[in-house]
Amino acid sequence: MKRILFSCVLTLCISFTFATSLYDILDGKLKINTIVMPKSMADGENYSLMVKNNAVLKYSYKTGKMVDTLFAIKRLKKSPIQSFDGYEMSPDELKILVYTNVKPQSKCGFTANYYIYDIRQETLEALSEADPQELPLFSPNSRYIAFSRNNNLFLYKLDFHTEIAITTDGLAGSIINGTPDWVQEQAFKTRRYFTWSADSKQLAFVKFNETDVPEYTYPIYNSEVDKNEMSLYPTFKKIKYPKPGQNNSKLSVCVYDEFYKSVKTMKLPDADRDFYIPRILFTNSPDQLAIYKLNRNQNVLDLVIANSRSTLCNIILKQEDKRYVDYRMVEATRFLADNQGFIALSDQDGYRHSYQYDMTGMMVKQLTKGNWDVTALYGYDEEKKNLYFQSTETSATQRDAFMVDKKGKKTRLTDGKGTHQLSFNANFTYYVDQFSNLEKPASFSLKSAANNTTRELGNNDSLIQKVKALSIPKKELFSFNTSDNVKLNGWMIKPSNFEATKKYPVVFVANCTTEHQNVLDSWSYGWENALANEGYVVVSVDTRGTDGRGAEFRKSIHGKAGTLEAKDMAEAAKFITSKSFVDADKMALIGFKYGGLIALSAMSSPEHPFKTAIVVNPITDLRLYNSVFAERYLQNAKENFKGYEQTSAILKADKTQGKILFIHCIAEPNEQVQHSMQYLNKLQSTNKEVDLQLIVDKTLESMDSTSRHRMYDQIINYLNKTNSITK
Repeated sequence: MKRILFSCVLTLCISFTFATSLYDILDGKLKINTIVMPKSMADGENYSLMVKNNAVLKYSYKTGKMVDTLFAIKRLKKSPIQSFDGYEMSPDELKILVYTNVKPQSKCGFTANYYIYDIRQETLEALSEADPQELPLFSPNSRYIAFSRNNNLFLYKLDFHTEIAITTDGLAGSIINGTPDWVQEQAFKTRRYFTWSADSKQLAFVKFNETDVPEYTYPIYNSEVDKNEMSLYPTFKKIKYPKPGQNNSKLSVCVYDEFYKSVKTMKLPDADRDFYIPRILFTNSPDQLAIYKLNRNQNVLDLVIANSRSTLCNIILKQEDKRYVDYRMVEATRFLADNQGFIALSDQDGYRHSYQYDMTGMMVKQLTKGNWDVTALYGYDEEKKNLYFQSTETSATQRDAFMVDKKGKKTRLTDGKGTHQLSFNANFTYYVDQFSNLEKPASFSLKSAANNTTRELGNNDSLIQKVKALSIPKKELFSFNTSDNVKLNGWMIKPSNFEATKKYPVVFVANCTTEHQNVLDSWSYGWENALANEGYVVVSVDTRGTDGRGAEFRKSIHGKAGTLEAKDMAEAAKFITSKSFVDADKMALIGFKYGGLIALSAMSSPEHPFKTAIVVNPITDLRLYNSVFAERYLQNAKENFKGYEQTSAILKADKTQGKILFIHCIAEPNEQVQHSMQYLNKLQSTNKEVDLQLIVDKTLESMDSTSRHRMYDQIINYLNKTNSITK
């Protein structure tokens, strides 16, 4: 009988050791403790630091000793707040903006109640008496604060203690001023879309018109008001969600003139076509606004310079790619103080490197060069002409920091033994080095660039003993060449009681998220480490499409999203089965989100080696996914319908071989439950069987501890009970 089996997976008994180590990991007991990062003051000799959520103190970089109290709640005669969650100092360092009552607003943003502390007057006042605010930004002259609230932008004048509205047309589901719509925040990972001119007289912002963007509606089955009452009818949530080929928001760039109280719209080239704006920023010339404009297929990136007063625009730099332009490069752009040029990233020579341009867009020189990627630009010392950056030069699985001077001489600032992330002071004389590797959890050290002295600010060495006490095995890095002679990097976790003479089942984890790396020489203990102690060898591989290996490796999945990575996973399985301790007949594959597309594509490939797959919130067809992500790799669905068909896991569902468990959160707005339902609908006309577990009214990120424990219990139980993986 042709049927599809929808079954809730029963929680079976699992070993105490696994449960204890897994739950400790899931509940954050092995989480890295970070430090409150020092914020450099303008002189570069001192830094400010939030202490105990009730004070901001001033310290000396050189001695590490406190030199002043900038703000302390206990010093106020009457304070409207008892603590705060963070702070920002004004450019003139005479005022401090503190915030409390933080409420997440989106993936990247939050609203809060902000208060302004005047250091000289020793007064604390609310930024606004109205609804909570978002993203307040001091003007360069420290006289104004711009902020967002309810889709509109506002201006607070510190001299007069007055608030005015910059925009009034903001409306939910229609017009958004200064903050992005849902899909562009999700895709471009930024929230603030407004910026001040150098003379503090103009505020530029992006206006998003999402009126014609289609809505996705999903149900909430249980009452949010009273959990003790049964909801007789579900409620429904809506989100503006453009899919490939559907309407995106219409964008425009506006500039508010503080003197004339007027708003002008910049005359962008080809403004009638669909485009994205990953970033806007003023140059150091007050009337020059830089706008990064990316076409909808994301293969042409224009750097546009707009005259903010005349509104006329001119493209000074154009980057084109036969596949797509990496939008992340725009975050590294630095305009020089003399406004004679700028520093920017490009992968035009095949690797992501830094270049210097003049203000006409002509290249002055290439600042970094080699068969490796610049992965972060820390800054440019304009006095000494030194560029500070992070790269993969030492190894694709490591991160080191370097300095290159005006003559091109390069100096490595870190030791090449793991992953380093640096944070510099204002004049590049001191920096904080956050370091970890597979053996050592994150540590934080303050270092002097002049004499290389070091002062430790914090470490996580206690985690080493916690890991040992729980007998949690660590990751081991490896690499191999595929049959196409492509080198792939991976990690492997063996059970803590591993015996080389035994044969173990293998679980592959498809963490192959595009533009990301999973295989790094850094401290990381996740649920996969606990899974290994159930008697599995756990493996993950950075397939093609991941970061750190140059443009060709990163962009090779264009037109083949999900399928090329599935091929690499099969190659990894072939390599692993050559190990004497591997049971080639007991191999499983787990994929979350985009990894779910990879896993399902692998399970429908001819003669694949996997007996079982578990997919959590899987993408099953990029036609159902958000427009920005899908079109980056497959172009507009109206132009490349065939490409979407070729990469669809749904259209290959009848070819799947093996056991498959679907786990899907019904309230997930991005990897929507529609993906799993469409896949299962395809199977209804076949005799294929899959198992299904729905998680009601939650997303992966919003799960409570009990739900998260249960989901991972179900994963391990499914692996243990399927005939192909039974130990």
